[in-house]
Amino acid sequence: MTDRPMRLRRSQLSVPGVSEKMLQKGAASDADHVFLDLEDAVAPSEKRGARKTIVAALNGLDWGRKTRCVRVNDVTTEWCFEDIIEVVEGAGANLDTIMLTKAVGAADVQFVSLMLDQLEKKLKLPRRIGIEVLIEEAGGLQHVEAIAAASPRMESLIFGMGDYSASQQMNLRGWGGEGYPGDIFHYPRFRIAMAARAAGLDPVDGPYANFRDEDGFRREAKYAHMLGFVGKWAIHPAQIAPALEIFSPTEREVSRARELATAYDKALAEGLGSVNVNGTMVDAASIRIVMNTVRRADLIGL
Repeated sequence: MTDRPMRLRRSQLSVPGVSEKMLQKGAASDADHVFLDLEDAVAPSEKRGARKTIVAALNGLDWGRKTRCVRVNDVTTEWCFEDIIEVVEGAGANLDTIMLTKAVGAADVQFVSLMLDQLEKKLKLPRRIGIEVLIEEAGGLQHVEAIAAASPRMESLIFGMGDYSASQQMNLRGWGGEGYPGDIFHYPRFRIAMAARAAGLDPVDGPYANFRDEDGFRREAKYAHMLGFVGKWAIHPAQIAPALEIFSPTEREVSRARELATAYDKALAEGLGSVNVNGTMVDAASIRIVMNTVRRADLIGL
């Protein structure tokens, strides 16, 4: 297991790399993580200019404690390698992660990782730039375990359900109504979460397109949270607050977890393997669940 940075990803805000105004709003937002987009949000004719806009934003704006990420075009395009070179050469010291789109195998990640190796040596950057990968192709899901283990730079797997639906030629007309019985995205979510956790990565849920439908966004975010995801994309600032709420433990949950952890530590010091805390039995198995909440609270600052 590599020593990966611990980052909050409860809310990942998508910001078009062509819009100085939106980049400024993204930097001032409450999102944990902002990714500056060079892919779908930028027309082919605007990609060169967007790189320069993103470099200026990374270097010139106050991003606070946010994770600063750039989403690059996939490795099959003519833009990918120049996206990486121009952004890292221009603002590598102010960049935390690169987000790779449409990965279908480990080699895609290794291509990006090797480029970053060379650029970091050339530029003598003080910190390693991480990699986040979108699983949004059927081929990517088929090879998700290999992708997760492809590089020590890997930090996160993200489920891109829009492109994934197109890749698998899914019929979504009945989604959310009386169509498919159950959650149509359960299997890819579960598999991505399992692959991420097995490799020590953060699983993140992708976009919910109707940003005016807060109830729908909350429903999908809760599904993802129950499966072990750490956060969800926000394609509009209105989705930031519900994501932060859903992917954060409540004060009551944190207080209870700390109480149970303290009691268990005391029991161990007394030579006991388990302890009853107001009707809740805490032992070597259940303390792992408790400590997940404690570590999450520590990372958030609760």
